[in-house]
Amino acid sequence: LTVIQNAVKMAEKNSGASIDIDNIDFDDKAVLNSLGTGKTEGVFQLESAGMKNFIKELKPQNLEDIIAGISLYRPGPLDFIPAYIRGKNSQGPITYDCPQLEPILSPTYGCIVYQEQVMQIVRDLAGYTWGRSDLVRRAMSKKKQSVMEQERKNFVYGNPDEGVKVLGCISNGISEQVANKIYDEMIDFAKYAFNKSHAAAYAVVSYQTAYLKYYYPVEYMAALMTSVLDHTSKVSEYILTCRRMGIKILPPDINEGEGGFSVSGREIRYGLSAIKSVGKPVIEAIVGERKERGKFLSLKDFLTRMNGREVNKRSVESFIKAGALDCFPGTRKQKMMVYAAIMDSIYQEKKTSMAGQMTLFDFACEEDKKEYEIAMPPVGEYEKEELLGFEKEVLGIYVSGHPLEEYEGKWRKNITNTTADFLVEEETGETKIKDSASAMIGGMITEKTIKYTKTNQAMAFLTIEDLLGTVEVVVFPRDYGKYQFLLEVDSKVFIRGRANVEEEKNGKLICERVYGFDEAKRELWIQFPDKEQFIAQEDKLYKMLAESDGKDSVVIYLSAERARKRLPDSRNIEIEEGLMNNLTKIYGENNVKVVEKAIENLGQRY
Repeated sequence: LTVIQNAVKMAEKNSGASIDIDNIDFDDKAVLNSLGTGKTEGVFQLESAGMKNFIKELKPQNLEDIIAGISLYRPGPLDFIPAYIRGKNSQGPITYDCPQLEPILSPTYGCIVYQEQVMQIVRDLAGYTWGRSDLVRRAMSKKKQSVMEQERKNFVYGNPDEGVKVLGCISNGISEQVANKIYDEMIDFAKYAFNKSHAAAYAVVSYQTAYLKYYYPVEYMAALMTSVLDHTSKVSEYILTCRRMGIKILPPDINEGEGGFSVSGREIRYGLSAIKSVGKPVIEAIVGERKERGKFLSLKDFLTRMNGREVNKRSVESFIKAGALDCFPGTRKQKMMVYAAIMDSIYQEKKTSMAGQMTLFDFACEEDKKEYEIAMPPVGEYEKEELLGFEKEVLGIYVSGHPLEEYEGKWRKNITNTTADFLVEEETGETKIKDSASAMIGGMITEKTIKYTKTNQAMAFLTIEDLLGTVEVVVFPRDYGKYQFLLEVDSKVFIRGRANVEEEKNGKLICERVYGFDEAKRELWIQFPDKEQFIAQEDKLYKMLAESDGKDSVVIYLSAERARKRLPDSRNIEIEEGLMNNLTKIYGENNVKVVEKAIENLGQRY
């Protein structure tokens, strides 16, 4: 609810529109169709991997479908999902065990989905009162066997001898066999059933989040990420979602940023509160100063105005590493070289001023003063890997890029699970991956600890990081000896193994096989209209390919003949940006394609 409230406030501020979130169109086909794509990351109740697959099959067309989806995707009712989807998508008639069931079950395509339906069945088929129907529901949900068996008799035959009479199904023209069958189905379902009122409340919130994500994606994702600011893995997951949605994530900025994630145009600005070594009072002081006296103009202006107001050298260093001071002239490397000296000079000036002393600086004109200012040294900028490393150090994640970004296609092609699957989910208290399940993950080795067994054999504990987070991998002595040459910090590897999951703990992976990223082959496909045009340009193409040498193979595809020709290994290349730019310039973007090949036959991939 806080996420919705914050998203609405940001959207109203940016668009000037007035949004009454409780009175939006709950039958908006564009929003419902967006849910049917299965791209429901960040949508309340609908973002788990299993639910995304289900909602993609369900393709909700109204709020009733969302209510049913939330109710069905739980242990127990899961078994009813195929029947529900069959009924929803079927063009033919749905059959009912007796006519009285149709008005009760037609909204859910012949399936019992809600506790309220159980109550309505016993009322309409067997003549129960409202109060007694709730007692039946309660007995079923609490699995009170003796009560359920007694109520079976009442449901089928009635209870003419009791004070509160129940007529029974037989009195209502329903056969004993059919009545028992219906009661059995109710028992099976009611053990796990949701009450519809609860599911409906969930569905309204689900729809509201989907509505905001569809119409105000930048504002919604900013509010969503602010809500998980302390959960690095969730922030990483949503940053990846933003990138897939075409939303750029900007580094923190002390001239534009807020404590949480904020909106800058059609982009999202990282929250200042996420920077390590920077407390809430520092952020409040900076935002307050900026609002009162305007934006900071330079590194010195910022340090001068914030002098003595919670900002120390450690926090300034964190600001620089996070990119929060990129709005000022100079590179991050230059700022790192001079910030301490500037702070010392400001402190000294303040100390002298307080003592009532005057310096030669007081008599100098503005031009002369500039000569005495600490200049930015000509040291250039850090390498990209180092810049990203600093971001990771002070933010916990990469913002302006990721070392694995250029390998994303290869990574997705070869994995069955991500590191996020090994984390305990807040909603369920369980990990997505189950204990002993086989898995293939991929990423960078960021940490490595060697330990020795009682027999003095070396084994390793690795931290593997992918685009979503990290997971611990245990490599026992036999496998460590076999793959030791691949298991160095910063190496990019795929690891196959089995999951080790303990109750209420994040899972680990027990290593069984290791592959280097370069073992995953790539193919460069170049398409020509026909054989004649290929032959005409063959020599020119081979000359261009000869300038690049590597392990990636080349495949020529002749469109008219529907034929392909794989070039020999002697013509293998290194698929890199320069070569790709030249090829697409000559042959066209649609005729040059990179195909990632899987290391293993993984079956169903992530």
